[in-house]
Amino acid sequence: MADSVDPDHWIVTLNELMTRIAHRFSRIEPRRAASAYVRGLLSDVERKNCWNLAEHAGLSGPQTMRRLLRSARWDAEAVRGYVSEHLGAGGVLIVDETGFLKKGCRKAGVQLQYTGTAGRIETSQVGVFLAYATTRGRALIDRRLYLPEHFWLADPSRCRSAKCPMRSPSSPNPPWPRR
Repeated sequence: MADSVDPDHWIVTLNELMTRIAHRFSRIEPRRAASAYVRGLLSDVERKNCWNLAEHAGLSGPQTMRRLLRSARWDAEAVRGYVSEHLGAGGVLIVDETGFLKKGCRKAGVQLQYTGTAGRIETSQVGVFLAYATTRGRALIDRRLYLPEHFWLADPSRCRSAKCPMRSPSSPNPPWPRR
């Protein structure tokens, strides 16, 4: 038998989650944006980008979603705690990298590089994602933008103009994965 979703149970569970994590956001605006963002991710919107998710939420543009992802302050560890509590122990960590085709070269991490998304070398960004999976379900628990060391990290002015983190690649906890 195929899995099915009970819409009434789904919305109750989502509301419980958002209520539980709401106080982890320091302001009401990112709290509302997070709820709209999650609802958009779980919706039938075909392309899950900031423009489309904002439109789904009834916003006039992508700024709110971008601000949530780029600079909103929230306690990610506490949100991860919710995931492990609901999915249980004994799971596996899944690491995946995904290429995002881009035009231009001013956005953080964009350069000519191989991406499986296109199956060839293209101008793209690469995101690295970490998920946790058990027999009870799965959840995305972390993500990072890959910043190519020789093309991006070697050029501090380029990083500054693209608003990239300016830690040293030798830092014990760099905000980007290494290859």
